[in-house]
Parts: sequence; C-alpha cells; structure tokens
Amino acid sequence: MGAVIYFMCALTSLTCLLLLWRSYRATRSGLLFWSALCFLFLTVNNTLLVLDKLILPSVDLSLARLVAAGVAVLLLLVGLVWGEE
Repeated sequence: MGAVIYFMCALTSLTCLLLLWRSYRATRSGLLFWSALCFLFLTVNNTLLVLDKLILPSVDLSLARLVAAGVAVLLLLVGLVWGEE
C-alpha cells in the first residue's frame, strides 16, 4: 500500500508542476513561476522517496530528500517575498 501512495504523491507533484508551468507560460505571473519551481523540487523529493523506499532500500537518500524539500520551500518563500505586489 505504501508503494501506491509514494507513486501517487510523485504523480500529483508532477501534475501540479505541469499545470503551474502551463499557467505561467500563459500569464507570465511571477508567483506561478516560483510555485512551479517549488513543485519541481517537490517532484524531485517524491521521486527520491520512491527510489529510497522501493527501488534502492539499501541506500539512504534521506539527506537528498531533505535538501530537495528545503530548496522547494526556499523557492516558494523567495517567490512570496519578492513576488509581484
């Protein structure tokens, strides 16, 4: 059951990334750009989770997952602080 949830989270993050990027290309809104970048790294985070838990269980990818999640949050924070007024 965990494998299904891990894959669904990765697919959901990827879907959000694609929808945000498509909206950004249509409107050129800065907040959409930063949100798309955030979801890019959340997709990386979820993909690393699938790799860590299912494909390579003997390899510890927790540090890489934490870095990806931290970069995602940092990018969204930058977009919110320096975004359009």
